[in-house]
Amino acid sequence: MKKSLLWIIVVVLSVSMVTAFSLAGCKPAVVEEEVPEVIRIGWTPPDITGVFRTATDYFIIAGADAMDNGIMVDIVSQAPISHTAFGEQVAIIEDFVARGVDVIAISPIEVKVVIPAIQKANEAGIPVIIVNLLEPIEGVEVASYIGFDNVEAAVISAYALVDYFGGPGLLGTGEEVTIEPGTYLDLAWWEDLYKDVDPATIDVNARVAIIEGVAGGFFSMARLEGFHSVVDNYPGIEIVGTLAADWNREKGIGATEDFLTANPPGELDAIWAASNEMGLGAMLACDAAGRLELAGEGEVGDPYVAIFTNDVTPESVERIKEGKIVAETTHGFPDWGWYGTEFAVTLVYGGEVPYIFDIRPRTAYQENADLFYPVPVLEPIDWEAIKLGESPRM
Repeated sequence: MKKSLLWIIVVVLSVSMVTAFSLAGCKPAVVEEEVPEVIRIGWTPPDITGVFRTATDYFIIAGADAMDNGIMVDIVSQAPISHTAFGEQVAIIEDFVARGVDVIAISPIEVKVVIPAIQKANEAGIPVIIVNLLEPIEGVEVASYIGFDNVEAAVISAYALVDYFGGPGLLGTGEEVTIEPGTYLDLAWWEDLYKDVDPATIDVNARVAIIEGVAGGFFSMARLEGFHSVVDNYPGIEIVGTLAADWNREKGIGATEDFLTANPPGELDAIWAASNEMGLGAMLACDAAGRLELAGEGEVGDPYVAIFTNDVTPESVERIKEGKIVAETTHGFPDWGWYGTEFAVTLVYGGEVPYIFDIRPRTAYQENADLFYPVPVLEPIDWEAIKLGESPRM
């Protein structure tokens, strides 16, 4: 499987964007389970940087895997210019409906904004798949939700930070835990590790700045809730401030520069950025200021700042290996594209797909970074069963 995926990555990504954007017109949506000669999947992420580039690549890779098995798939990928271009994503979805693509896959910028556009897809009989979300959206019909719980993902990041600054675990100076290679460091693992820990008595100390996404937005609020639900229990953790950076790297750099100015050397120990792009921005700003902490080399009160974040991409895995990011919670972006394409094709062939497909977030750090990239482990797709109208994931 790994060898096959690696070949696809090398060969397909070089031509992926030509394939994805070549569509001039589309056939009407499938009627009465008639399978078109080419299955066209409209995919719209919030933008095309970082994590969403990874998801898009794996939509295309899975499409190439389908074609290797005799199913013609065209991934029509289109993204808004930024995470705040709400109306642009709505227009993209409406355009997919007008084109009559066979399935629409959406990672919403914000949930409420896209509801009217999803309703238009429902009226046109086009199945919709939502990624980056598990909570069902009221008022619309969605065939499948592929994603993770945003609150839980941030809880995992918070535990990693607590671990690094004195709690039990794998990352810092506290009680060291021994694990088997490949252990899945998900929420259940962290909660079991900390079930008997009393935050009031354990020596955990850190001054932490938070960079959130779009202030007041659904995803940003969910991640803030999860992070605070853990760190607020530890008297020795002080949150020095929260700034929004709209999930954007450049704005993450700016927010970090503001934090570094407001908190001189020795007065800021860590930054948690709620997304990968903002986290990489925080890393770059700290590095440029000579204040970036390498994993395992700092202590409270020194002039250096440890970076924690969420998402995981090929770029951030390299930074984790270098120690420039201490820990990052993965959200399974290759999985979004891989299973998103599988489920879309399954629907066109008349099969059933899971209504909720949970990609459990887990911690990536130096010792396990190779599990994630360059070749993430993904389950093979049974295209022959799908051709027969079967439902391999049910």
